[in-house]
Amino acid sequence: MTTTDLPLSPAGTAKTTGGRRFWRPRVMGAGKQLDAGPVTYAVLTLFALVSLAPLVWTAIAASRTDRRLAQTPPPLWFGANLFKNLQAAWDQAGLGTAMVNSTLVATTITVSTVVFSTLAGFAFAKLRFRFSSVLLLLTIGTMMIPPQLAVVPLYLWMSGLGWSNQLQTVVLPTLVTAFGTFFMRQYLVQALPTELIEAARVDGASSARIVWHVVFPAARPAMAVLGLLTFVFAWNDFLWPIIALNQQNPTVQVALNSLGTGYVPDQAVIMAGALLGTLPLLIAFLLFGKQIVGGIMQGAIKG
Repeated sequence: MTTTDLPLSPAGTAKTTGGRRFWRPRVMGAGKQLDAGPVTYAVLTLFALVSLAPLVWTAIAASRTDRRLAQTPPPLWFGANLFKNLQAAWDQAGLGTAMVNSTLVATTITVSTVVFSTLAGFAFAKLRFRFSSVLLLLTIGTMMIPPQLAVVPLYLWMSGLGWSNQLQTVVLPTLVTAFGTFFMRQYLVQALPTELIEAARVDGASSARIVWHVVFPAARPAMAVLGLLTFVFAWNDFLWPIIALNQQNPTVQVALNSLGTGYVPDQAVIMAGALLGTLPLLIAFLLFGKQIVGGIMQGAIKG
């Protein structure tokens, strides 16, 4: 039987070599996509509902009274007290100052972490220097240390600098992270060709110009992902800010902690405060989600 005698399958073509039969997959044409079946839509819908359930329940609880939340069964639809509870949470926790503080802290930490991690990741990925492997292992090793162990020496250090209850106490320890450095290093190893850097050097570009015009554009997708993760982590961080700050100069999470005090905490007001603390993250994702997802897809195609 010759190659022309073999039947063609819808997914590819068959051929023989040395009396043995092989199957060659048929490559899809440009612009063609795989069709999603009903099972795919059902699974995605289920995951979306499960992901949205906590947020929806928070909004429902924030629109009810504390007495209604204590009843069985719990409410499954919105009530009429949403704006009243939001106002109460805003006033009791002093969320005006807290929102400004959290925005400053999270933005500063995000920008510094993305920039410094990209520079460090580029150095570990493409530059040759002595003890680079040892330094990379030490950097990764710091990720294995529980952050709770660093609380006491870190607090003593900040107190010695006279920075107690100041925002720089929260910002300084997280200007760059080991995870961000390792993440950017792994990305740049594949996404940034060494030949591109060598060509820039042959053209007379300085190190600063190479970083600005070559490294940063190539690392843009990973920088967007790292920036999103860092901003969410910095906004939601509670352990170190509750130790380093007080209620006179709090972040959002520290301010929300005051809503749970008292003999009988008002659960509806607490949920309203949690909803207010989550809204900036939702707004940020709605504004920049398209660019972030586009950057992720761009990085996936390049990889």
